[in-house]
Amino acid sequence: MRDIGHFIGGNTVPGTSGRSGEVYEPMTGEVRARVALASKADLRAAVENAKAAQPAWAATNPQRRARVLMKFLDLVHQEYDSLAELLAREHGKTIPDAKGDIQRGLEVVEFACGVPHLMKGEFTEGAGPGIDMYSIRQPLGVVAGITPFNFPAMIPLWKAGPAIACGNAFILKPSERDPSVPMRLAELFLEAGLPPGIFNVVNGDKEAVDAILDDPDIQAVGFVGSSAIAEYIYGRAAANGKRVQCFGGAKNHMIIMPDADMDQAVDALIGAGYGSAGERCMAVSVAVPVGQATADRLIEKLVPRVESLKIGPSTDPTADYGPLVTRAHLDKVKAYVDLGVEEGAKLLVDGRGFKLQGYENGFYLGGCLFDEVTPDMRIYKDEIFGPVLSVVRAKDYAEALRLPSENEYGNGVAIFTRDGDAARDFASKVEVGMIGINVPIPVPLAYYTFGGWKRSGFGDLNQHGPDSFRFYTKTKTVTSRWPSGVKEGAEFSIPTMR
Repeated sequence: MRDIGHFIGGNTVPGTSGRSGEVYEPMTGEVRARVALASKADLRAAVENAKAAQPAWAATNPQRRARVLMKFLDLVHQEYDSLAELLAREHGKTIPDAKGDIQRGLEVVEFACGVPHLMKGEFTEGAGPGIDMYSIRQPLGVVAGITPFNFPAMIPLWKAGPAIACGNAFILKPSERDPSVPMRLAELFLEAGLPPGIFNVVNGDKEAVDAILDDPDIQAVGFVGSSAIAEYIYGRAAANGKRVQCFGGAKNHMIIMPDADMDQAVDALIGAGYGSAGERCMAVSVAVPVGQATADRLIEKLVPRVESLKIGPSTDPTADYGPLVTRAHLDKVKAYVDLGVEEGAKLLVDGRGFKLQGYENGFYLGGCLFDEVTPDMRIYKDEIFGPVLSVVRAKDYAEALRLPSENEYGNGVAIFTRDGDAARDFASKVEVGMIGINVPIPVPLAYYTFGGWKRSGFGDLNQHGPDSFRFYTKTKTVTSRWPSGVKEGAEFSIPTMR
């Protein structure tokens, strides 16, 4: 059986804790590897290597840092297929979906290659009598990212790309469920010319997380995961004086107006609700048809589509989605389906009994569809994170607008309509961070920023886009005056421009 250690100081090293976790192949249910779970000493070794390497990297000019990122992009593209297969085998998503996972991460690295421009400060000549003023952006030092299982390439690259481009050293604590791709990315960064110690991978569980949050030399922490853990990390890291950005759970709604193209809306719901087995923070988990007639038309078209979903192994190019990540998560999602039935929702399509011939031990769940779900039900309130779609019928537009706005999460929402006035009004008024208009998964492109509101996001700055460069740098403002412009005598009042 393969053993996975850590990547520290440019080398793959075994753990010192004596603890390990099992890494499964979800499509077969077999254990494929053991991953070391870091101790505080392991984390500290990564910090020491990062601290030693970071000053020289920060002193490297931005163009040269960008060239390393460009070389890294080239190397990843050369291994695109093998990385996607490795990702799919550990996560469970299909290979085409795994390629999308990698590509969306690379797009942020591509954006980060613009670091020579993105780190430019400001300059004002003659801000006062004989006074010039300018600002500069400087890296924070050693920073860390704690990333989830559902995007083992994309989210680590969302964190690492901008952080490294800015001149920081980066420590990644990926999910222990699928650590192989992050480890390979670390090797490719090194091969691209990144100095040893600038990108480190420390695998682990809560012990490693707490070590990151408490380490005095780590200046900033980024996290993506559940809201409860996001809140915990935000509070503990902030209490320790760190800069923090944490992104939590979601309950993404899709509003279907009476004038929507129903075939287009159903296609969108099928892909956004069931793709990657629903294990996406931007998955649509609530469909909100407006009006009884709209709801009836939606259900009529949706039921046969859910029933005909093709669930298969990750390596099947024709599969719509693959297995869930672990048996424990499969059992959790099934328990939510049980709960929905107990709560009185109407289960129109029941995927709990799904079995795949030849893969009976895999972590598979057929598509599940609930109708007549109400906002007081737990299956509406909680993030299920599986192939389960709930239909909540809204009597009118006002109720449809209110549902996502009053939900405790505020990650993403979509509206499907042909009415430009309705779409504009919705985008202006809905209390959610990312909006799609006839777009079911409104993940912004890399040069815009990604982030939700309410319990979907903790912290002032979002992921990727210009916000990422603000997060990973500190601003220094310089006011200068040279002797020829200096008046004689002391000045005791506060300087002004009058």
